[in-house]
Amino acid sequence: MRVTRDRAWATLTRYTTSESLLRHALAVEASTRSYARRFGEDEELWGCTALLHDFDYEIHPTLDRHPQDGAPILREEGYPEELIEAVLSHAEHVGIPRDTPLKKTLFACDELSGFVHACGLVRPTGLEGLEPKSVRKKLKQPSFAAGVHRDEVYAGAELLGLELDEHIANVVAALRPVAAELGLAAA
Repeated sequence: MRVTRDRAWATLTRYTTSESLLRHALAVEASTRSYARRFGEDEELWGCTALLHDFDYEIHPTLDRHPQDGAPILREEGYPEELIEAVLSHAEHVGIPRDTPLKKTLFACDELSGFVHACGLVRPTGLEGLEPKSVRKKLKQPSFAAGVHRDEVYAGAELLGLELDEHIANVVAALRPVAAELGLAAA
């Protein structure tokens, strides 16, 4: 079965109704697609994987079920194992090695995309003018976007072999074109 964005979006919205989860999926998709272009990889596969990485979170909101209980659903729907393995690998507790560029990138983009989105929400200009320095400053405030695992943000940049500032700048740039879809002031 061919993986297409329309099909992935249909799967995502069949299981996810939360506006915040849908926006998170869009943010992770945008940043992951951006890296796929940068690395010369399959942008459609990478983007669809990112869209689907938390597709089951509403029905399986606990670590003992998400994302591992979502994998059989993706298999039943005919998604390729490469996509499913990457979805499984984004969760630390599952313990699947991040041994492909897709797995590394999905992990690196997940928490940081959410954090950058949160930064944009508290700025009157959204993502416009958002600099890595400002994001790093917010990362040091544990009460800001408290659900974001800071250690995973740092580990993600390292996994990609990038300095944190470069990774932040890449994610901010990737999210700007979808700012309106993310509920942010247009850049």
